[in-house]
Order: sequence, then C-alpha cells, then structure tokens
Amino acid sequence: MEQLSKIIGLVNNALYSYLLIALLLVLGTYFSIRTGFIQVRMIGEMFRLLSGKSSKTKKGISSFQAFCISIASCVGTGNLAGVAIAIVIGGPGAVFWMWLIALIGACSSLIECTLAQIYKIKDGEHFRGGPAYYMERALGKRWMGIIFSILISITYGLIFNSVQANTMSFAFEKAFGISRLHVGMVLATVTAVIIFGGIKRIAHVVEILVPVMAVAYILVALFIIVKNIAIIPSIISLIFSSAFGLRPVAGGLFGVVIMQGIKRGLFSNEAGMGSAPNAAATSDVSHPVKQGLVQALGVFTDTIVICSCTAFIILISGNYTSNSSNGIQLTQDAIVSQVGSWGSIFIAACILFFAFSSVIGNYYYGETNIEFIKANKMWLTLYRIAVVAMVLFGCVAQIQIVWDLADLFMGLMATMNLLTIAVLARIAIAAVKDYQKQRSEGKDPVFKASSIPGLKNTECWDD
Repeated sequence: MEQLSKIIGLVNNALYSYLLIALLLVLGTYFSIRTGFIQVRMIGEMFRLLSGKSSKTKKGISSFQAFCISIASCVGTGNLAGVAIAIVIGGPGAVFWMWLIALIGACSSLIECTLAQIYKIKDGEHFRGGPAYYMERALGKRWMGIIFSILISITYGLIFNSVQANTMSFAFEKAFGISRLHVGMVLATVTAVIIFGGIKRIAHVVEILVPVMAVAYILVALFIIVKNIAIIPSIISLIFSSAFGLRPVAGGLFGVVIMQGIKRGLFSNEAGMGSAPNAAATSDVSHPVKQGLVQALGVFTDTIVICSCTAFIILISGNYTSNSSNGIQLTQDAIVSQVGSWGSIFIAACILFFAFSSVIGNYYYGETNIEFIKANKMWLTLYRIAVVAMVLFGCVAQIQIVWDLADLFMGLMATMNLLTIAVLARIAIAAVKDYQKQRSEGKDPVFKASSIPGLKNTECWDD
C-alpha cells in the first residue's frame, strides 16, 4: 500500500507540475481577458440571479437548487481538511495561491457551465448535461464523452466520496470517540436512503443543508477573526510574504507553496474540472449565461469565503507549525484553541453537514454520467450500491492513499475537460456577448440557438 501511494504521488507531481497547472492558469487567464474579467465586473449580477427569479418555469430544478448541488459537492473536506494540509505542507503562502486560482478559475467555471447549459438535453421535466454531453453534441465525439463519464463517475461517486467519508469518520472519532466503522455504517445507510430518491430529493436536501452549514461556519470564523482583530494585518502580511518572500525561494520551497495552493484550491472549488457543469445543466433558465454566472459565484463562495475562514482560523492559532496533527484534526485543534472544547464538536458537526452534502452532490454527478453512457436502471442501481460501499470503505481506509487517489483522478478529469472547453470557448464567449448586449438594452436575456451563427445540436434552445 505504501509503495502504491508513492507511485501515485509521483504521477500526481508530474501531472500537476506541468500540464494541469499550465492549463488552469493559461486558459483561466485567456477566458478572463476575452470576457473582460466578467467574474469581477458582474459579481452584482451573480447575486441578483441567485435569487431564482430568472427561472422560466416552476418545473424542474431552480437556479438556486442547481447552485446548491454544486456547492454541496465542492464545499466539503477540501475546505476544512484540504486547507489545513496545504498550509502544513506549503506554509501560509499557499493561501494566496488558492485565492488566485479561485479568481482565475471563476471564469473557467462560467465558460464550462455556460456550455453545459447550451448543450443540455431534456429528461422528462428535468434537464441533464455536462462535459460528456458537450463533448458528444458539440465535438461529435461520443467516445470522448464516455471516457469522461467513466472518469467522473469513479472520481466523484467513488473516490471523492470515500475522501469525504474518511474525513467525517476521523472528525467524529476525535470529537466523540465513536468507532469509525460505526460512523461508516450510519453514513452509508442515510446516503442510500437519499440517493435512491433521485435528483428531486437530492435538490431538496442540499438547498436546506448548504445555507445552514455555510452560515454557521462563517459566523464562528468571523467571531474568531474579530476576537483576534489586532493580529489580522500580520496574518495577511504573512500570507503574502510566504507566497512571494525570499524565505520560500531561498529554501527551495517556492514551487511547493504554489503547488499546494493550486492543488488544494482546485480540489476545493473544482473550477475547470468539469464537475459543476453537471449541476449547472439541471436548472431551467432563460439564458445559459445566467447559470454560468451563478456557478462562478459558487467558486468565490467556496474558496474566497469558506476556505479563507479555515485558513485564518489555523493561522491565528499558529498550530500549523507542529507535526502533532494534520488534516481535519488540525482544523479541530485550531478551533478548540480559540473557542474552547466545544470547538471540536462544532467542527465534527460542520464536517457532518459539509461532507454529507458533498457525498450526495458527488453522487448526482456520477448518476447523470451513468445515464449518458447508458440509460439503464440496473446500471444505475449497481452504481448506487457501489457509492454506498465506497462511503463505508472511506470511513475505515488509510487517509493518505485516499487523498492521493483523489488527486490523481481529479487531475485526469480536469485535463480532459480543460482541453475540451479550450476548443469550445468561442461558443460560450459568443453567448456571453449576447447576454451582455441584451442586458445593456434593459432586457431580461433570452437565448435562442440562432443567436450564435452555426450553432447546432442544442435541443433545449431551438427557435
């Protein structure tokens, strides 16, 4: 097992060191320039759209529910355990690179989610879509869509869900002394009840869980920040000096700082990975860019807000310099040092909400891609059983091998999606221009396939 972990680690380093980081930064910057940094200019529009008033009908999944599904998936262990790991390995400077990848990645998310909306398909009163669908319908390469579907189904429904379960079991073991196996049995049972209920049940659960868990965690973080307001300027200075200062450069750690920030930032907000488009495609909106903007806001919510909360809590406590704990246990120790013993219980509760909502959100990404490969109830049932089994496995697995596998599969999936949206970006950018033109005319934007000359295979947007 240790040898396998080393091999996976070498592959991860090679992948992240070159191809993936280059794609993320180059394409994210390119998209930002081509859209005039729309992720910054139209942030007010994002909040307006999140209200859900932009939906065309009351059927199907609302824009807010689609937003919650994607947030449920990405707001999880990456925000609590992942940030802690990044700071321990890469130092405080890793936080800056998480912020940067979120700023650039928000535009990549807008592009991929807009494409998912353009090429979504009807499924009864609901919609389905995502990278596999635009690979088939826009590129005409169904084989490519099938490969991506297999990757995302394994990555999210199986590998990532084992990561979420792993972190939850450690948190409950530390806070309550509960056996990790017992945690796994309960979690697997509840997961089965929800995922066998389909997209409607998933959407209703996450639209309740996501706001509650996010607000509670942010409020506690703000309390700790206000309590330590005098040292916040020095904390911010530490982040920037560690990201660019002479110490990491002289120590040969500059690459490690960047790598950890980008890896954990990507794992957390998932911008460009091809995951959020699966949720974005489910919403019923009058223009594809509406959901693209909403999903871009999700990247900011995940990294700039929630990940920053964790980072400041850990840096304020100063316990990241010791080797006594790592991952979620480090975050728990940091909270306890600031608010007392109930902090460990609070983080365990947060992990329960964060990780569980991620489990069911991740499952949906797999479901919609299993449906893409073959709409067969038996296949879907077998996949659901496999998801439940991996949740149980994750609760008792060795943590390092789980994280390494998550990084590897995430890298493969993200690389494939980024190359695809690079080819199709012109279509999404044309849709952005159409949206901005209608907004400048005072209209509530409505999209038609004819709005983009030569646009084909868009069954939901035909004139």
